Amino acid sequence: MNKAQLVEAVAEQLGGRKAAAEAVDAVLDTMVRAVVAGDRVSVTGFGTFEKVERSARFARNPQTGEKVKVKKTSVPRFRPGQGFKDLVSGSKKLPKDGPSVKKAPKGSLTPGKSGTTAAVKRAATKRAATAAAAAPAKKTAAKKTTATAAKTTTAAKKATAVKKATTTAAAAKKATAVKKTAAVKKTAAVKKTTAAAPAAKKATAAKKATTVKKTAPAKKTATRKTTARKSTAK
Repeated sequence: MNKAQLVEAVAEQLGGRKAAAEAVDAVLDTMVRAVVAGDRVSVTGFGTFEKVERSARFARNPQTGEKVKVKKTSVPRFRPGQGFKDLVSGSKKLPKDGPSVKKAPKGSLTPGKSGTTAAVKRAATKRAATAAAAAPAKKTAAKKTTATAAKTTTAAKKATAVKKATTTAAAAKKATAVKKTAAVKKTAAVKKTTAAAPAAKKATAAKKATTVKKTAPAKKTATRKTTARKSTAK
């Protein structure tokens, strides 16, 4: 029996092929989504669908006999219920009319309590819980990152301020040293000038005295010559 035949068989009981097709599609889709999410879909008297993890292993190629490594994977598994087993084995007779498997317990088909709908809701609840648990961690990580960035920025600002203060202090020291050096040079120049002035005056006075002395004997000699000439003339 394929899916089309299954829909036809269900349509005989529901009275419409369209409704039967929608019902089959909805049931299969719900079961697949629940199993993929890691939940178990258990139908009383029929069986249980679940997801099974298979670890990595070595297998053999049936055609060549070569040893092949198989990666870790997940596979769906169906475990038939006891009622289904008993009907197949023949220990129980298949009823002519009505459901072939045991009816579900009273209240188990109430929406939101059990069944495939409950399985899907439990899967959704698990996802929501996981997301909610991960959200505080993300927020904490974001806060830590923000705090670290703020600390780094503060440290950088402090370091910049210290560098600026150091640079300013060094520039001020250099300026003060330059001013002091200029003042010392000016003072030394003034002292040299002041000390050199009396010496220059003394040197000028000495030159004048020497000139006067040299000029005086010359005048006396000229006077004597003139007097001698006058006496000879007489």
